[in-house]
Amino acid sequence: MVFTTHTPEKAGNEERDARHLNRCGFFGRTLSDEELYKEMVNGDMINYTISALRMAKKANGVSKLHAIVANDMWKNYEGICEIIPITNAQNQKFWQDETIKKAWKKGDAAVYKDQKTTLKHELFDEVYKQTGKQFDPNVLTIVWARRFAGYKRADLLLHDYNRFKELLHNEKYPVQIIWAGKPYPFDYGAIDTFNHLVHQSKQDPNLAVLIGYEIDLSRKLKCGSDVWLNTPRITREASGTSGMTAAMNGSVNVSTDDGWIPEFKKDGKNCFVLPALDHNLPTYEQDRLDTDHLYAILENTVLPMYYDKPKTWQKVVFKAMDDVIPEFTTQRMADDYYKKLF
Repeated sequence: MVFTTHTPEKAGNEERDARHLNRCGFFGRTLSDEELYKEMVNGDMINYTISALRMAKKANGVSKLHAIVANDMWKNYEGICEIIPITNAQNQKFWQDETIKKAWKKGDAAVYKDQKTTLKHELFDEVYKQTGKQFDPNVLTIVWARRFAGYKRADLLLHDYNRFKELLHNEKYPVQIIWAGKPYPFDYGAIDTFNHLVHQSKQDPNLAVLIGYEIDLSRKLKCGSDVWLNTPRITREASGTSGMTAAMNGSVNVSTDDGWIPEFKKDGKNCFVLPALDHNLPTYEQDRLDTDHLYAILENTVLPMYYDKPKTWQKVVFKAMDDVIPEFTTQRMADDYYKKLF
């Protein structure tokens, strides 16, 4: 038996009362008190992840950083197996726009730009359909799109509200920002964040929150954006994969140094990465520092490069495609699972 552990988040490592599970026939038979005690952790609980790590011969985390975090998380429990890294990936053939792919292969910036404009129009048609707002394909478009969860910090830009407003009203370097995604039905903190962004988006013509975040919309967002914003707190994102498919379609990652990003990053060459923080800092301090770093990167590097140095920006776009393919494609991942785990 092998096992893949997917998240360091507590909600993703479920625990249940051991005696209740035993009464319900969870183990296939009724365990004796002695047998049950051997399975218990954290008081009288059964932790599904720990049980799987005890039963498996080998396990994996879903990025190199996640494997380090996971081994550290579970190291004090007896009988667990080794956790190796096999980084998540995405299917290039499914996600990458064919014209974008051909332009990248040929290094043809003109064809790339024409297709990117077409793809922006397709995304902005959706923006108009949902919000009635007309977005401009000549304006740098930032997208944050994934599941809403507290540690992912969809609202990080709003943590410094004055700079947020300055960013929105910057006439020299204009921006458009789109959020999309879904919170879990009972994740009330994430729901509050989503609702707050909806309320905020109604106040400015260059903001939008889109609903219906399924594969079709996800594809439009990745193909039609210029910047893919990724803002999890350090060590909390096991991998993340949306930035991989965004990079395949010319959306440049602006990200914290978490998940798969440390394996991909060539800061300033294929993406833009916030300086890594001490993840033991209080969350409010992490949020404050990451907000400052994010604005510094956007204001001083990303926006000036996009508008004033389009050839340099294009090099970053193509370099990101060079580095995400084939290293972060499913062909490599499947090969790793076969050779290293199965």
